[in-house]
Amino acid sequence: MRLFTFLRFMRQITRKKPADLDWIQNQGLIAVKLAQIFALRPDLLGEEKCQQLQQLYQHAASIPSESLDETLRSKAIENFTDHFQSIEQEPLAAASVGQVHRAKLKTGEEVIIKFVKQANSKVFSKQVKRMRNWLKIIVLFSPRLRKVGNPIALINHVADYTLRELDLTNEIKGAGELMKIQSEISKNFPTPLLRFPKYYPEISNENVLVSEFIDGESLEEGIDDKSLSWETLLELFRIHGAYLFGIGTFHGDLHPGNCIIDKEGKFVFIDNAAVCHAPKKVSKSLFVFFDNLSQQKLDEAFIALLDMTDRHPSEKKMKKYMSKMHEIYADFGKKSVGEQSLTKIMMQTVRAAVELAGAEFGEEAFPIIRALMYLDGLVLRTHPDVYLIESMGPYLEEFRQKLGLE
Repeated sequence: MRLFTFLRFMRQITRKKPADLDWIQNQGLIAVKLAQIFALRPDLLGEEKCQQLQQLYQHAASIPSESLDETLRSKAIENFTDHFQSIEQEPLAAASVGQVHRAKLKTGEEVIIKFVKQANSKVFSKQVKRMRNWLKIIVLFSPRLRKVGNPIALINHVADYTLRELDLTNEIKGAGELMKIQSEISKNFPTPLLRFPKYYPEISNENVLVSEFIDGESLEEGIDDKSLSWETLLELFRIHGAYLFGIGTFHGDLHPGNCIIDKEGKFVFIDNAAVCHAPKKVSKSLFVFFDNLSQQKLDEAFIALLDMTDRHPSEKKMKKYMSKMHEIYADFGKKSVGEQSLTKIMMQTVRAAVELAGAEFGEEAFPIIRALMYLDGLVLRTHPDVYLIESMGPYLEEFRQKLGLE
């Protein structure tokens, strides 16, 4: 993405009228990934624009499909097609990173074949390097932007998980890591409603992946047909929250298109390459922050948030910070998600901590905050009338008791 294209991209994102999603998708991986991040920022763009950009999580039908036969000949293992009874030529989905086709193995198992499209890691890496250089210049003239918006941390995070997605063997590794955690905590914290796809590593490689076909409905589809119950979303919070707060190792890109509810009502996490790791001080501080908020212990919550950073404020700065935080959270817990989005208030919180308390949040804090934004966005789009922090309380208590967070 060249400078002129980047400026045009930012115009698409920030203008009042709807963005041209086809144009964004045609600019390649970096544009799609950044637009997906902006889709989480109603505090910057407004709810209506964010909802439009959220279509990029799953609906990418405008991206041209690529030749399946040509890809399998050049990128799959030798004699790949000998393992299949049938392979559908028409793609099930064509997205920014990969393309998916349904197939049936000779053993009778229904599977999908996913392959990496021509937007390969070398091209993407060049785009990222060029964008980092621009952002360094922007930050040089606006140093506060690094502390509050931290665009360099954002582009580093996007680059990291996207490059992992471009090697499809990382999906198998990521699912294995999350399944191992699920097994390790199962005695004290069972999660019977979570499962992962079956993978076929013997016929997969970095460019072509074979995995189980999941017969079910994605969360994105559930949002569209208004079938997602509040109880379902709370169970997802219980499962994902255990990884976020209790372990600090979690699916780092669990947007509504990457979670399917199968015919048995189980959550199936897909696209598991982007597993993220948050340092204990980050995951624990955020847990204590939300736990105290749910109990209306505001002072304790505000102090806990600063434990994420190595810099601690002077008494004078601390007084200003606490005063501003009480202003931000004056009616918190008394308003529904639709009236007071968690994402909006978290952005105000980060700004107060940086500008008034002198805090600096490193790159390691971004993935877990982004994961919480995904959850907030889900609630905002499906059940805007609920009181989220009140609903979180019992689950936070369970995390504390059963995941060693005392």
